[in-house]
Amino acid sequence: MPYYVYVLQCRTGGFYTGYTKNLDQRMRLHINGKGARYTRMHKPLKLAYVERFGSRREAMRKERKIKGLNHRQKMEMINSESRI
Repeated sequence: MPYYVYVLQCRTGGFYTGYTKNLDQRMRLHINGKGARYTRMHKPLKLAYVERFGSRREAMRKERKIKGLNHRQKMEMINSESRI
């Protein structure tokens, strides 16, 4: 089963990065205020980036890499290509 790394753009202008096996279900949780604490406080505006991986380990590695980027770098990544 594939894993997905995703970046949400929040209404405040910030980003939330996570990984999941079921992207649709996870998005519903975030939108309904039952996802991560960050997205409960900073409501998601849109799904800005998605990338698919074959294993949880790969997805977690990419998630850590994205979380290490600054705001400008995340914007560049999002604007360059959204993969699925």
